[in-house]
Amino acid sequence: MANTVKYGIIGVGMMGREHLINLHHLRDQGVAVVSIADPHIPSQQLALNLAQSFHWPLKVFSEHKELLDSGLCDVVIVSTPNMTHYQILMDIINHSKPHHVLVEKPLCTTVTDCKKVVDAARKRPDILVQVGLEYRYMPPVAKLIEIVKGGTLGQVKMVAIREHRFPFLIKVNNWNRFNVNSGGTLVEKCCHFFDLMRLFADANPVRVMASGAIDVNHKDEIYDGKVPDIIDNAYVIIEFENGSRGMLDLCMFAEGSKNEQEISVVGDIGKGEAFVPESIVRLGTRVAGRDGVQTLKAEDSRIKYDGLHHGSSYLEHLHFLSAIRAKGGQAPAVDLQDGLISVAIGVAAQISIEKARFVTIKEVMDDHNSK
Repeated sequence: MANTVKYGIIGVGMMGREHLINLHHLRDQGVAVVSIADPHIPSQQLALNLAQSFHWPLKVFSEHKELLDSGLCDVVIVSTPNMTHYQILMDIINHSKPHHVLVEKPLCTTVTDCKKVVDAARKRPDILVQVGLEYRYMPPVAKLIEIVKGGTLGQVKMVAIREHRFPFLIKVNNWNRFNVNSGGTLVEKCCHFFDLMRLFADANPVRVMASGAIDVNHKDEIYDGKVPDIIDNAYVIIEFENGSRGMLDLCMFAEGSKNEQEISVVGDIGKGEAFVPESIVRLGTRVAGRDGVQTLKAEDSRIKYDGLHHGSSYLEHLHFLSAIRAKGGQAPAVDLQDGLISVAIGVAAQISIEKARFVTIKEVMDDHNSK
């Protein structure tokens, strides 16, 4: 046990338990979950049942501060409701004992809070913080990233991402039904896609224009006398510093889709596409035309558990563990700046819908209208 990396999970709802299962499948890498913290007793019990089936004894806390003060953990995973991330992260970063952190997306619900976390973390070089933007690791997406970075498509000009899927799942106390808790659909869900667009474009965003609405989902739901205000569909256009453009097509009442995500990247030489969950990548060049398009099956033999995100959470943990073991010699694969900018794009898109105009990233980053 001397070299075991000991994990604590703060928030053991659906994603917290998903992290627990992923870490169990990494047990041969010298990891163990030793504690959890969650005020919700049913979630605690479900996590305990899982841990018992893995023969992992857990210390259970109601509050995250108790877990931090226990000194049991080297690493903490934050998988609590979005609106709690800021305070929990600040408590971890400011704690006398250093804890490495994997925080679920979005980093925080506002740009202001994200920036405060980034500033606080700069003062703690003994702590690694990785943001859970794990879509980068889905095998077809990772393969497309490799193709783009290899220059096969030339200079990227356009990135289009379509997510057509089911509505938001039910969460504890229905916290995800309201913008004030989630940051809004385009922050909560779509920070994944804005992160990928920035990665493909290899540039930072400049301005955002969006159109969206609540057209189908949650309109007949009422919680504490309030009707949900989260949008269920949108188009978002992002312009990047290098002239590249990105477009998101989101629909959350499209259960009749073959693929949940379809990603298209077009450069001045060729085009690449990734399809999830089909796990297929298509690749073609302008010169070879339609007849020259290749279809590749994307797989990653390292994945021991597919889980809820097609093995990407497993690979995320593998990469983060590698950074932890490098003891300062390796940065987290997805850092706080990545988390901040993915939220900033989402916030800009939410404001654009509300105000029916382009919104610059600068005005959002300068904290105007960012709350």
